[in-house]
Amino acid sequence: MKQKTKINALDGKQEIHITREFELPLELLFKAYVEVELVEQWMGTKVLKLESKKHGTYLFETKDENGNIVLRSNGVIHDFIHNQKIIRTFEMENTAFPVQLEFLEFEKMTENTSKLNMHVVYKSVADRDVILKLPFAFGINRAHNKLEEIVTKLK
Repeated sequence: MKQKTKINALDGKQEIHITREFELPLELLFKAYVEVELVEQWMGTKVLKLESKKHGTYLFETKDENGNIVLRSNGVIHDFIHNQKIIRTFEMENTAFPVQLEFLEFEKMTENTSKLNMHVVYKSVADRDVILKLPFAFGINRAHNKLEEIVTKLK
């Protein structure tokens, strides 16, 4: 299956650029990133906290089928402009991965289509390269596909 979410990672850079066009109006795409119920559905995680505002914070927790915590992630929202952008940090707790900085820009293409542009900056090229060796591209494509599937029902 062709991956709709595109990842551009230039050699020697400590960043990646992620783009995805969605068959969703801009308002619904943005809603998927800021409403707890939607985030939980498409990310498959429990949202313990999500303050969708400038200087807000968030905390997500994913458990396995036995109730064991598999992943906790958190961050601070540094800038938040409704239907336009979110600038935030992202940290996976209890892992060797350092905090990353994420710039999410939401773009209206037509009345029924929109685009997400993400610029993710890592502490080092080595840290970025470790992430890229994981099934990162597969995971983000699967998550974005799920997002589109769930949010399409809200149209």
